[in-house]
Amino acid sequence: MPGSQNRSRARDRNNVLNRPEFLSLNQPPRREQAAGEGRGAGGPRRPVFRQQSQQEDAGGRGTRESSERGEAADGGPKEASRWPEQDCIQLNPSFRGIAISSLLAIDISLSKRLGMCVGTHSPGAPLRSMVTLLALTGHALPWICGTLICIWRSSTLAGQEVLVNLLLALILDLMTVAGMQKLVKRKGPWDLPPGFLDYVAMDMYSFPAAHASRAVMVCKFLLNHLVLAVPLRILLYLWALLVGVSRVLLGKHHLSDVSCGFALGFLHFNLVESVWLDSATCQTLISIGTLRWSPLV
Repeated sequence: MPGSQNRSRARDRNNVLNRPEFLSLNQPPRREQAAGEGRGAGGPRRPVFRQQSQQEDAGGRGTRESSERGEAADGGPKEASRWPEQDCIQLNPSFRGIAISSLLAIDISLSKRLGMCVGTHSPGAPLRSMVTLLALTGHALPWICGTLICIWRSSTLAGQEVLVNLLLALILDLMTVAGMQKLVKRKGPWDLPPGFLDYVAMDMYSFPAAHASRAVMVCKFLLNHLVLAVPLRILLYLWALLVGVSRVLLGKHHLSDVSCGFALGFLHFNLVESVWLDSATCQTLISIGTLRWSPLV
């Protein structure tokens, strides 16, 4: 026995793996030990807990989806199915929106500052009557009535042709501007109530300016079909400009309304020139208007 023990000790002493620097090779790694301990002691509990939590989450989702489907089927509230992006507010507007808002703010501010003849206590109150008379020269009622009287008093075919086309241009301008104002429904810078003459001419809103459109259209029409001296031509241009400015001074329109009115009047003039009625057609219209059309007799 002592001999066998001595031999085993000598064998262990001669074994290379029993040296201190190689002892770590004979020991299992700590991760494997920890895993073995976990499997031996409380290992099965963690997977079971995870499986239970996953099952509970799946069950919760199923109940929520079934409840939402039930509400949708019953016609209940559908706000739960909305995306969260639909309820957020856009705090970063586009450059185009900022530019348009800035231009509108400048337009309103300048129009209010230029409204010097709005009230009796305004800085331009002494000029209010003269500015009102100037604006009245661009009203639809004097021009339509004056054109009808001139057609009735005219005795030449060329004059009647020009006057009938002018009457049609005035009616076209009146209806187009009234329709656009009814569609846009923009209030003036001072939000003044329309007067009686405004109701007659259907000029109840601000955009576009009816007086400015009519003044430019009449100015271009007269300059194109009447032979006038240079001073009179300059006075016609100045009259059309002052009619538009007078509406801003009275607080009825913005600057942008008058600018768009000028452009619209020029467009109406070009449209009437493109569909110009000849003398025979004008005589037929005059006969129908005066009840002297031969088929009716």
